[in-house]
Amino acid sequence: MKEIKFNVGVIQMKVEFGSPDKNIEKVKKLVKKATKKDINAVILPEMWNTGFFPENVDELADKEGQVTKELFSDLSRKYDVNIIGGTVANVVDNRVMNTSYVFNRSGELVADYSKTHLFTHSGEDDYFDAGDHLTVFNLDGVKCSLAVCYEVRFPELFRTLALKDALINFVPAQWPLKRNDHWRTLLKTRAIENQNFVVGVNASGVTDDGLELGGHSACIDPWGKRLHEAGKEQEIFYSELDLSVVEDIRSSINVFEDRRTELYEI
Repeated sequence: MKEIKFNVGVIQMKVEFGSPDKNIEKVKKLVKKATKKDINAVILPEMWNTGFFPENVDELADKEGQVTKELFSDLSRKYDVNIIGGTVANVVDNRVMNTSYVFNRSGELVADYSKTHLFTHSGEDDYFDAGDHLTVFNLDGVKCSLAVCYEVRFPELFRTLALKDALINFVPAQWPLKRNDHWRTLLKTRAIENQNFVVGVNASGVTDDGLELGGHSACIDPWGKRLHEAGKEQEIFYSELDLSVVEDIRSSINVFEDRRTELYEI
């Protein structure tokens, strides 16, 4: 593969719990700030519109994603940037979903993905319905994919996306600080075992019930090298992804060619 650079702006945002209007205004400012540099895409964290998650999430959720889609369509055109819109609480046919919307530079919706693996330990399945499809999409000619937070614990999901030729996996999250070691380790592991890039963007701050979020958003290359890692607080950082590294590692360590699919039962 010839050298292809894909530059990302990662927005590690402090989410205002239960306040969609405040969060929308914050997103507008953060995207404007992030696009002061020449980048291919910006990415936001999980559940940035309501926080994770108020008891009345069904009332606060974006109906059919209309507000979110209008927001990102406008911002992507205005700043000539692709937007991986983290996720929002979204109501579809009276079902509350944890949904991501992806827009290209022209303001067109190119992908949507609702979290397919819900975190039952936190009662997420009591408030949300799971999505029913995976997604791979193109941004500036590069195949990308999405997984959300808890889903980084499912290696079969990431392998499936890698087999669909995704070169970059974006992982929006609201991951707690107390399990920060898991977050850092799992992001790195998913990159190494699938020999592609992983961009994890976490939220920051403290939720209303006192849970401190971990931050430590990171961009990790196929060798497991951390190209950049944030601290705990709200920040924007940039990372240049050299996609030729994917071919480099796959030609030298041929994991995909050496698979024995006839032996696997999942």
